[in-house]
Parts: sequence; structure tokens; C-alpha cells
Amino acid sequence: MSGEITMIGSVILALLLAGYLGQQYLPPPRPKVIGLDLGTTFCSVGVFHPGSGEVEVIADEEGRLSIPSAVSFTTTAVLVGHEAVNLADSNPQNTVYDAKRFIGKTFEPEVLEQESARYPFKVINNKGSAEFLLFTNHSFSVSPEFIGSRLLLKMRKMAERHLGVPIQKAVISVPAEFDERQRNYTIRAADLAGLEVLRVINEPTAAAMAYGLHKVDVLNVMVVDLGGGTLDVSLLNKQGGMFLTRAMAGNNKLGGQDFSQRLLQYTMERVRQEFGVAPTLKEDIHRLRQVVEAAKLNLTVQPSVTIKIPLHLYEDNGSESPDGTAPAPVVLEAVVTRKLFEQLNEDLFQKILTPIETVLAEGHLDKQDVDVIVLVGGSTRIPRIRKLISEYFGKEPNTSVDPDMAVVTGVAIQAGIMGGSWPLQVSAIEIPNRHLHKTNFS
Repeated sequence: MSGEITMIGSVILALLLAGYLGQQYLPPPRPKVIGLDLGTTFCSVGVFHPGSGEVEVIADEEGRLSIPSAVSFTTTAVLVGHEAVNLADSNPQNTVYDAKRFIGKTFEPEVLEQESARYPFKVINNKGSAEFLLFTNHSFSVSPEFIGSRLLLKMRKMAERHLGVPIQKAVISVPAEFDERQRNYTIRAADLAGLEVLRVINEPTAAAMAYGLHKVDVLNVMVVDLGGGTLDVSLLNKQGGMFLTRAMAGNNKLGGQDFSQRLLQYTMERVRQEFGVAPTLKEDIHRLRQVVEAAKLNLTVQPSVTIKIPLHLYEDNGSESPDGTAPAPVVLEAVVTRKLFEQLNEDLFQKILTPIETVLAEGHLDKQDVDVIVLVGGSTRIPRIRKLISEYFGKEPNTSVDPDMAVVTGVAIQAGIMGGSWPLQVSAIEIPNRHLHKTNFS
């Protein structure tokens, strides 16, 4: 009997030794489960690498870590991400964005009419669900989940190209306030992209995982997620390794696009004052929008930026120079300071505090009882916003993770867990709170 025990022990020891040597000297297996952040404005895909335990956010062919959540339809192709955005001004009726706002929701006809007025593309009612009416060679409609599927397919292909293996399984994030129908329609979008969803995880929980909060001793976590188009604030209560969402609030009409729009309006007024005419050509407006967006990003790290851009202001009035050629472009050159940017947007920045106060009230918590404030979304990089939040709470928010990549990082960690990747991680478990509703401000 003792000989059998010794033999079993030797076999176990040999297996452990083989496993250790395999981890040390053999290349780790390629990850086959991807983490997907299907955002309102931008999307990202990440993987958890077995062996090293590192999370990698996968870049596109141009090295960009996220793609715009836009899909453009032409007579010959369906373009996704950056290619779609490049057509937004020349093909506005057929370039769809913000589809996540509509996925899985039911609407009254008058509500959809109001929503449609906000966009250059047509939003129609199909038995209470939103669809997008497009015009190429003929008119046709597509659903929000179809738009989502094109984005997910693009990211799936990015992952397959980078990893060199076929990808069929994924973990995907959704807003915490998504109900079961919205989650199911998100899963349907993944199915249309040829992906099996192993788990749906709330975005605030994914962000908390990215910050490693599922492995440390904290109780109350405030997640402030300010992206390109929406503000979402969630109060998480951690009980052991489990996360309970205690309260949610937000503003689905506040984000980086609004801050850029204020700066664009200012810049167009500068053009009118300097040259006597406001920009009207689509190409001029497109260029202005691009340089304004770049200026906004640069102002997060620089006190001022210089905008210099040629504009063809007079080409659309039929005027010609004496030699019969088109009029030469004018050049706008202007210095934009961070102080000016903050002044243009101060009232919008102050709106960020409203859902924070609501979440604390509904969660029956004082602001000093919040253990950690984590920031998610690229707009939380804006220095004035960080200062506003730190002054309100009397402590600095945790900024150790790239806010653009926080959700996709957490989703990738969860994807690694679902794929059984080594080294094993502690999974974040979410406690369902079916009675919780999100308070929205606008």
C-alpha cells in the first residue's frame, strides 16, 4: 500500500515539475477568448496573455488602440471605425453612430422622432424598436444590433490578425443600467459577428477590475465614466469578492463631443470675425472639427495650443480670381489656451457633480465614506474635471490606469478567467440588483 502511495506521489510530483518546466520554457498558448468594450463613442478589444498574466489592448493596422463606434454605408461597401468617420461629413445620411443608445430599447413613436432630429441619419420606428433608414442604391433599414455586429466583427478580425488564431469566444461589457433585453440584444450583435459570449460584465465592475480592486480590501467604490457622448456614475459596494451596484446616475447627453462642440463654435466665430464669413463648406467644417478635436486632446497636457488651418471660405460663392482660377484659401491661425477651453465649458463641467451627488444620496452614503474614486473614459483626462472631482471628495481620484482602456482591460481580465488562463485571477462576481434604476439628467 505504501508503495502505491509513493508511486502516486511521484507521478503528481512529475506532473507538477512538467507543468513548471512547461511554463518556464515552452511558449504559452495563444489566448482564444477576447474582451470587448462596445462603447457608445469608441470600441476596444483586449486579451489576457497566459503565462505572463499581462493584458494587451489590441491595436488596428495603424496602431490605434480604439476604433470609433461608427459604420458608414456606400453604394459599394460598408465601412467601419475610422474609415466610417472619414465619411461622416460627405455621407452623413448613411453614417450611423451612437447605435448603443438604441440597442434593445423600446420607444414611443414621438420619442424616436425627437431622437431622430438629433442626428443627420434617419431613425425610424419598427414596432417600438429603433432602426436606421439608409439611402444608397435603394432605401433600406438596419437595426442597432447590426451596427454593433459590424463593430464587433471589425474587432474580432483585429484580434485574429494580431494573435494568428481564429477567435470564436468573447466576454463583453455593457452599462450597469442595461436591462435583460438590452443585454440579450448585445449578445445578438455578437452572435451576428460570429462570436459566442461567455459572459456579460458591467462596465463599472470591469473598470474596478482594471484597477485591481477585486483583489484589495476596499468597501465603497465610485466609478465616474465620462466618455465621448455620455456620463455614467456608479457606486459599487464590494462584499468579499463580489460587487453590488448600490446606485447609478448619469447624463446621456454630456461628454467629450459636447466639449469639442463648444470649442468648434468658438473657432467658427473667430473665422467669421476675422474673414467676414462663417465656414459653410463641408470640407472646411470637417477640417475645423479635426483640428479642434486635436487641440482639445493637446490641452490636457499643454497650457496652450496653436490652431493653423487653411480654409476655402469663398469657393462656394462662384467667385474667381482675374485669371479664372478658384480663390486662394485663407489661413486661420489662433492660439487656444487651456483657460479659454475651461471657460467655454465650465457650465458643462459643473453638470458632472449632479449625478455624483444623486448616487451618494440614493446609496445613503457620505462622500467621505467613498474609499476609492476611479476614472473611466477619455474625457476624465481633462485637468479641470479631475480637479473638480478631487475638490468635491477631498481626495485625489485613482488615475493609475489609462481611463480610455480601463473597461477593456477589466473585460480582458475576465476573458482570461473564462478561458482558464494561467496565472489564475480572482474573478469579479456581480450581485444582481434588479430593483435598481439609473437616474438620468440632461
